[in-house]
Amino acid sequence: MTRIKICGLTREADVEAAVAAGADAIGFVFYAKSPRAVTPERARALVRLLPPFVTPVGLFVNATDAELQAGLAALPNMLVQFHGDEEPADCERVQRPYLRAARMAPGVDLLDFAARFSNAQAILLDAHVDGYGGGGKVFDWSLVPPSVSSRLVLSGGLNAANVADGIARVRPWAVDVSSGVEVSKGIKSADLIHEFCRAVRRADAEPTR
Repeated sequence: MTRIKICGLTREADVEAAVAAGADAIGFVFYAKSPRAVTPERARALVRLLPPFVTPVGLFVNATDAELQAGLAALPNMLVQFHGDEEPADCERVQRPYLRAARMAPGVDLLDFAARFSNAQAILLDAHVDGYGGGGKVFDWSLVPPSVSSRLVLSGGLNAANVADGIARVRPWAVDVSSGVEVSKGIKSADLIHEFCRAVRRADAEPTR
């Protein structure tokens, strides 16, 4: 079964909608330059709405030690997502399970990237855009070699209309959506969240899966 992460949540209603739709993980953006950014205090309030077995994920971009510790203090059970230019040593310093985002573009050696971040719980594949993610752009899925041994989380411009194709072509362990379930940046649509999750489950039910 393909796991589902809904990222960039800022409102109680959106968290509740994601949980009701069957999301496995909820992402909170701890990057002040993002329109979806939340403070650790706000994330702490939102995470109280999560039932057991729905994982909170904290997204960081080139964070300082103080920023990482503030996030970890607010959400002590979160999975850390590194979405900037972090090196392996930067990720290991939190001594916590983590995801590492790879910005996919022609010339990116994903096999080497995955080998360098072999301690990551998974490698998240996102489009290479200005800034650090959240651009709603789909990258060329043919850039993903079939021999990658790491768990892969497919991200970048996914929505209910294209996620089944992405699952069929990349065979990811999980999918991650943000702008594809929004009515405006940082404001999710409950209907779009439910449509996305239903599309993932339909894809999982296809014989080729």
